[in-house]
Amino acid sequence: MKKLSKLEAVLWNIAFPGFSQLLTGHYIKGLLFVGLEFVMNGKSRFNQAIMYSFLGEIEMAEAVINYQWLMFYPCVYMFSMWDGYRQAMPADEKYSFLPFVFCAYFVTVGLMISPKVTIFHIHPGPVFLPMLFLIPGLLIGFMIKFILSKKALE
Repeated sequence: MKKLSKLEAVLWNIAFPGFSQLLTGHYIKGLLFVGLEFVMNGKSRFNQAIMYSFLGEIEMAEAVINYQWLMFYPCVYMFSMWDGYRQAMPADEKYSFLPFVFCAYFVTVGLMISPKVTIFHIHPGPVFLPMLFLIPGLLIGFMIKFILSKKALE
């Protein structure tokens, strides 16, 4: 069983959920994440939406996407990353889940409101707006982690 660094674990799971679990020998969990990725991605038609978004065809991305299936994606994706991170982190590290959890929350909200949001006359759509919502999710998650860690030291 290979020991990954925290960065390596997160980066493998960004590439494809379940990869860091497979690399560390957690085969059942890794295959579950890979399977969930295939089902959610296929049922939501997310790859088509990503392709259209990167081609600047946001309306086509919105037309092909199945929001009901895509709503599962942020939580499973972020949980897979956190699980990989958790396997690599020191046992005494506290509150490491908070940035991942808040990213899942914010990306889900970004997805839900994406059909209605325009920023500076640009409509980011169902791919780019949720990606932008990672930023406040990370900031709030790290801020709460910092506050709770500081209080634990007092």
